[in-house]
Formats: sequence, C-alpha cells, structure tokens
Amino acid sequence: MTSSKRISVIGLGYVGLPLAVALAKHFPVIGFDIDEDRVTELESGFDRTGEIDATRMRASSLRLTSDETELDGTDVFIVTVPTPVDGDNQPDLRPVRGASTTVGRHLKKGNVVVYESTVYPGVTEDICGPDLEKTSGLTCGEDFFLGYSPERINPGDREHTVDRITKVIAGQTPDVTALLAEIYGAVTTGGVFPARDIKTAEAAKVIENAQRDINIAFVNEVAMIFQKLGLSAYDVLEAAGTKWNFLKFSPGLVGGHCIGVDPFYLAFRAQQVGHDPAIILSGRRTNDSMGEFIAERIADQLGENANILLLGLTFKENVPDLRNSKVIDVITGLLARGHNVTVHDPFADPDEARQFYSVDLTPRLDGFKDLDAVVGAVPHDVYKDFRTDTFAGFLKPGGLVADIKGMWRDTDLPDSIRRWQL
Repeated sequence: MTSSKRISVIGLGYVGLPLAVALAKHFPVIGFDIDEDRVTELESGFDRTGEIDATRMRASSLRLTSDETELDGTDVFIVTVPTPVDGDNQPDLRPVRGASTTVGRHLKKGNVVVYESTVYPGVTEDICGPDLEKTSGLTCGEDFFLGYSPERINPGDREHTVDRITKVIAGQTPDVTALLAEIYGAVTTGGVFPARDIKTAEAAKVIENAQRDINIAFVNEVAMIFQKLGLSAYDVLEAAGTKWNFLKFSPGLVGGHCIGVDPFYLAFRAQQVGHDPAIILSGRRTNDSMGEFIAERIADQLGENANILLLGLTFKENVPDLRNSKVIDVITGLLARGHNVTVHDPFADPDEARQFYSVDLTPRLDGFKDLDAVVGAVPHDVYKDFRTDTFAGFLKPGGLVADIKGMWRDTDLPDSIRRWQL
C-alpha cells in the first residue's frame, strides 16, 4: 500500500518544504537538506521562506535531517533542488546532478526517483538517470525507476498551494505513473494530470513560465514606448483591460527563480536541436533590460547627487525571496548616475541582501526627510498603505515619487511633490 511507502524529499527550500509537510500528513517522510543551519532552523519551527508557519512546522510529523545516511530505507525519493543558470545564462545542472549523486548512494532495487526541479526536456532520463546508475551500480528502468512532477510553487501565494493545485505527473512506466497518482493524489485536492511521458511533463513545465515571460515582455516593451510618448502603461492597460479577451499582464521587473530563469532552459535545448528561439530570447532581453531603463527614466527627473529612498528589494511583494531580484538593476543604474540610494525592505534578510547584492538595508523608515525621491520598487502591503502625509514627510518640496508598480496611482500627493510612474 502506498501509505506505507517511505518518502524522502531532497531539498527543503520554497518547493521542498511545503511538499514534504503536505506529504507527511499521509506518509512517513524524511526532509533532507545539505544546509545544516536550514535544518536546525526548521527543527526550531522557523521557516525563513515564510511558506510554513511555526505552529504548522512543529505539528508536522516530518522528520528533518542533514545526515544522508538517514535516507537509507527510502522507497520514493523526490528531488526538489534549484536549477539556476550560470553567468552566461546557460543551465546550471550542478545542484540537480549533485542531488542525484546523493540519492544514488542510497538507492536500492525497486526505488522510484521523482524530480520536481524545472529542467529542459530530456534531463531526467538522459542526465539524471545515468548519474543515478553510475553512483548506485543499478540499472535504470530495471532496478529503479524515474518519475517527474514539475513544481508549481508560487512564493507567498496562499491560494495556489501544493495541496490545492493540479499536479502534472509522469512515470517511466505505467506502474510508476500509477504510484505517483496515488502519492500526489493523496496530497492535493486539485487532482493529478498524467502527462504522456516524462519529456512531455518536463516540456510542459518549462513553457509555463516562458509563456508568462513573453507576455510580460510585451507589456514591458509597450511601457517603454508609452514612456517616450508621455503616457503611463498602467493607464493604458487599465483602458485596454476593459475588452473581454485582453490578457492582463503588468509591466515591471521580472526576477525570481522561475520566470527569469526557466526560458533559458528551453532556449538552450532549442539551440541544441538546431532551432533559433528568437521570441523566447527576445522576451528575455526585453525583461532583463527593464531595470536599467527604469533607472534612466527616474534619473531624468532628478538633478545631480539626489538622495533617494528605494522601497523593496525582494523579487516580488510580501515574500523574503531575494533570488534573482531585478531591483538591483535599478539600484545599480541610479548609483552609476551619481545618486545616493538607501534601500529598505521589511521582508528581506539583511545578511542575504549584503551577501547577494552588497546592499546594506536600512532597518527603519522613521527619520527620513528632505529626500529628493522615493522609489516604490516592490509593492509590499506596508508600502501600498502610504498616504499623502507619508510622502510629505519624506520629501522636500519638488521631490519625486517614482512608482514602478503603480501601487500609488490612486494616492493623492501634495502639489509640491512630483509623480512618475511606469
């Protein structure tokens, strides 16, 4: 019976931890991470990602470890490690291959290894399978079997959680697919969708975020055009959005671990088979250029050596996730133009901000006055609540409110304060 299957989740980040906690309601589950500090934090009930609160963490039967010997006796391994790109925007498979090597050391006959990490079609069977064989000495498809179920975690989203979404599944054999249907079906009320095969499931995942990337690239490009015409993209999109079939995407900075990364995986595989992924890469270029474009537009509104308070550093609102945040491009662009930039973010970890971006976050907002500009980069709820007197207190007469995400469109500003929005 599947309820007796022992499951190990490899990697306890934004994807692995919520999955492991959900699975632990139905199966004996081990959560493994090579980061000992991460495991220690979780054992105390603290999840730095903010996905699982302390009460739920402490109530879970999930067994946490950084000792890989505890993976012995596992029936089903689920790999949920990151799949980033390198400095040349090429797929960096080292985390997923490293996880495969770790799993391989504890693999036994009859085991199933499932990958949730986003990859291009072919990685699970053509790269991870051989890695598992090499380490374990077992034969893939005979002694052990592969599966794929792409993650769909949206950090900070309390509606589309792992226990509510539809899970795409694919197994190396019909029996493996049936097993995955039982395991994931026990976890989510959204049901499962068996893809035709593993490569199909891999492809489905990688185009989900590529599609969003391209749609956002379109509105970012028209935002650039409208800026030169003296129009706000948010005003234009509000009007256009009254048509029943208009797709509602917003302009801005496209970061994070998924949308800003996954299209490069698809583009890499396309080039391997001799296809020029012109639209995919064009969208990436447009979105990656937005930080510099925004910095230039804001700087055009300011004099020399402006004192600027920039609000928000994480890649999206109300989450602590700093991975691949494009806010740093705005900061860098403003600094390069000779301005002084102070950054505040109540969600970001100060040590991570310093480590990832060499940014020293200011811990408080009180005490700021006579600023030349306030830049709203990330629409955290605490910033969206700013009112007229908030800006009056921050800014000198003639100061600028620069609203990248349109979060203050309906906020009245004093006559002495200027407004710019994307």
